Amino acid sequence: MESILEFITLEHRIEHDLEHKKQFSAPKIYNANGDLNKRWYVYYSFRNPISGKLERQKNVYGITNTFSTFEERMYVLSTYARNLLKLLEQGYSPYNDNTALYQNLKKEEENSVPAKNAIATEQLMTDNTPISIKSVLEGNTGNPTIHPEKLESANCNADATLTVEMALQQALSIKKNVVNERTLADYTYKAKHLLKWLEENEPTVVAMEQLTKQHLNTYLNDILGRTSARNRNNYRIDLSSLFQTLKDNDLVAENYLKKIPPLRSVPVRNRGFSLKEQEKIFLYLEERDPLLLLYIKFISYAFLRPIEACRIKVEDVDVTNKRIRFKAKNKPYKTKILPQLLIDALPDLSGLPKENLLFSPKGIGLHWESKLANRRDYFSKRFKEVIKDHFGFNENYGLYSFRHTYITKLYNELIKEQAPFSAKSRLMLITGHTTMTALEKYLRTIDAEMPADYSDML
Repeated sequence: MESILEFITLEHRIEHDLEHKKQFSAPKIYNANGDLNKRWYVYYSFRNPISGKLERQKNVYGITNTFSTFEERMYVLSTYARNLLKLLEQGYSPYNDNTALYQNLKKEEENSVPAKNAIATEQLMTDNTPISIKSVLEGNTGNPTIHPEKLESANCNADATLTVEMALQQALSIKKNVVNERTLADYTYKAKHLLKWLEENEPTVVAMEQLTKQHLNTYLNDILGRTSARNRNNYRIDLSSLFQTLKDNDLVAENYLKKIPPLRSVPVRNRGFSLKEQEKIFLYLEERDPLLLLYIKFISYAFLRPIEACRIKVEDVDVTNKRIRFKAKNKPYKTKILPQLLIDALPDLSGLPKENLLFSPKGIGLHWESKLANRRDYFSKRFKEVIKDHFGFNENYGLYSFRHTYITKLYNELIKEQAPFSAKSRLMLITGHTTMTALEKYLRTIDAEMPADYSDML
C-alpha cells in the first residue's frame, strides 16, 4: 500500500467534484506561527467509515523541515496541500487500499508530462547526489541540505500556489511588527474564522486565486445573519486590512473587501449614571470592593478608558509631581494630571515593585501575568458581578459609563462660568481629546450638551 506522501509528490491534472456528503476537510498548513525551531506540516480530517465522524489524520511532514526559511517551508507545504486536496477529490481514502489509484495516477502523470520532468519528479538533487522522493519523505536521507532552486526545478510544473491560509499567515506576520498585541489578536481570530468558514462551506477554495468577491460577500452575509450589522462591519474592516497588506506587498492583485460597502448599524454606547446612581455605587463599593472602587475612580477622575487603566504600572504614578503616565488609545504614551481626589484615594506606593501593574485581582501593585485584553475583561466581569447584577443595570451600562458621567458633570460645571468654546478648550486638556471636533462629537454622543429651557419661545 503506497504512502500518502508518495501520492502528493505527483503533479496531476484530473479533478473530480466533491461528493455530496463531505468526506474530508480541506488540507491546512501548520507553520507554528513562523517558529522555524518547530516542526511544520499539513493536516486534514477524513470521515471514519465506521464512526461516521470526521477524524484528524496523520500529519504530512515530507521534506518540509529540512528547510531553514519561512518562504521555503511554505513553498513545500502549499504544494503538498494543493496536491493532497486533488487526491482527496479523486477518491483517496486513508482507510482503503489505494494502490490501484496510485498506479493509475502515476501512469497518467508519466504520459502527460515530458520525460525529463517525470525523472525530475522522482529525484531531488542535494549536493549533486540523487535522492529518491520516497526516501526523503520517509526520513531516510540523513536530513540533507536541499537547495530551493533545485526543489523548484524538480517540482514538475508545480506552481508555488499561494493558498488562502498561507496568504493570511504572511499578512499576520507583517502586521505583527505594525500593530499592537490586542489588534493583532483580533486580526488573528478573524483570519482563523474565515479559514474555518471556507473549510466548512467552500472546501474547494484553497488557493487565493480561487477566492472571489462573491465568496467574501457570502461570508459577511453569513455573519450578518447570525449576529449583527455592526459585527459584520467589524469583520469586514479587520479582514480588509489584512487583504490590503497582501495587495501592498504584491501578493494579491485585488482587495475585494474594499469594494464591499459597510452596512448601516446603530453603535452601542454606554449610558452615563445619574448623580444618585453614582453615589449609591460608590457607597456600596466602599464596603464591598475597595479595589474595584479605586479602579473606577481612575476612570472617573482621570478620565481614562478602562483598557488604559489596565496598562498603568506602579512606576507610572508620580504622586510628588501629580502626574500619571500611560499608553493611550492613539499615542505611544501620554501624561495627565493626577487630581488630588485620586491622590487621596491611593495607598502608599513607595514600597511596591515599580514594574508591577497598579491593578491586579488581589490588590494594588501585585504581580499579575495576564494579557491586556484579559485584564480589561477581568475588571468588566468583576464590575458586572459586583455592581450590575446587584443593582440590576442592563447592557447599556458599563465601566465606560463612569467616564461619560464625569465628563458630563465637569462640562456642566465649566459652562456655568465660561462660554461654551472656552469651556470646551479647557475640557480638551483634561479629557485628552486631540481636536475640538472630536470632543464636540463625543459630547453630543453622550448627550452632555443640552440646550437651555426654550419654553418661552414656544
